Amino acid sequence: MPLPVIAIVGRPNVGKSTLFNRLVGRRRALVDDTPGVTRDWKEAEGRLGPLRFRLRDTAGLEDAAPESLAGRMRAQTEAALGEADLALLLIDARAGVTPLDAHFARWLRRIGRKVILVANKCESAAGIANLGEAFALGLDAPVAISAEHGEGMADLHDAIAAALGAPPPEAEVATAEPVRPLQLAIVGRPNAGKSTLINRLVGADRLLTGPEPGITRDSIAVDWRYRGRAIRLLDTAGLRRKAKITAKLEKLAASDAIESIRNAEVVVVLLDALQALERQDLVIAERATEEGRALVVALNKWDLVEAPQKLLARYRDRLAVTLPQVKGVPFVTFSALTGKGVDKLMPAVLAAHERWNRRLPTAALNRWLAGVVSHHPPPLVQGKRLKLRYITQPKSRPPTFALWVNKPLALPDAYRRYLENGLRDEFDLPGVPLRLHLRKGDNPYATRAAGAG
Repeated sequence: MPLPVIAIVGRPNVGKSTLFNRLVGRRRALVDDTPGVTRDWKEAEGRLGPLRFRLRDTAGLEDAAPESLAGRMRAQTEAALGEADLALLLIDARAGVTPLDAHFARWLRRIGRKVILVANKCESAAGIANLGEAFALGLDAPVAISAEHGEGMADLHDAIAAALGAPPPEAEVATAEPVRPLQLAIVGRPNAGKSTLINRLVGADRLLTGPEPGITRDSIAVDWRYRGRAIRLLDTAGLRRKAKITAKLEKLAASDAIESIRNAEVVVVLLDALQALERQDLVIAERATEEGRALVVALNKWDLVEAPQKLLARYRDRLAVTLPQVKGVPFVTFSALTGKGVDKLMPAVLAAHERWNRRLPTAALNRWLAGVVSHHPPPLVQGKRLKLRYITQPKSRPPTFALWVNKPLALPDAYRRYLENGLRDEFDLPGVPLRLHLRKGDNPYATRAAGAG
């Protein structure tokens, strides 16, 4: 039986070739920031979990005269799409919906092709903030992904399986090993013991260690298996305050460490328990939170600490005040040098990763919202009560929610924090950065539901 054909379409420079390479599993298409690199469509066998298909990477769609180069490139795209069973319309979530996106969405609806709307570049808050605009394209809810980082692939798998009529292999997906290893970055100030910790985890002197600060200069990836689970450990250079970084090599090392945070799924912020908690430690943790990574705080050299319970309480209180956006972040204490307590780290990492990946049912979210509004209604604005109409979770990694409000700009920050804390407490999401984006208008699904009825 021939494999189904899927074509990736969209305007230039939205990440089509990056997604193509991701689904094919190796670099087959040239990727560059310059628009229009792809001109002829390419085809290769792609795979996403158990799904197999023929995948086509097409040129960027542009509204141009037929005789021009852009027009001939569009003709190539139309030819590729003409034989396809399904189209993935890719948009750049960071740029928001453009008139060209809307033009080609109308064109795809007009020709009657099955279409999945895919919002790329959703790896951080900058990408997810414009996601609500995609509903205006008149297609189903967008599938939020990051083709570069491999995020959202499980959601894309489910959407493709539903569109092609493939039976969802729920049990197989739930028990199969992830396609890619869990990306775990160890970050912290110089000489906190990052390389020593990784050596202890893998059970070998894989990385150079010593008393001199700054031995590690660039990020080193170490592949490892923990109880059958593939893990990629990222050892990073120590991060000092930006004002203290003057040498070019250290600047490059710091940049590489920050890139490792962006590429990670879970970030372990390693602290030297014998040193006072400094502003730089909080800056590192805040950077991981801003990038939307799951967070675990680890206190090294704990065997040498006097009054450990008092010190731990002081650390918890300081982070609760300075980083309320990751309320309940887990703390793990150990000695990387002796190994005492290190076995507590990976269970905490895997638990944080599970929360970071969690998807919540829309029905449960809206039951929660109704209870919250009933118990603690939103404030009055100019004598009228703000209306919270609908909530859904467009993506995970980290858990991201869209809330429809009649007047989003009028919702006070204090009430917004109340909602975020309520989500965290109700659905057991401690220590994970949450994204709550306010959208103006009615329930976006109400019209569709009424039409279907």
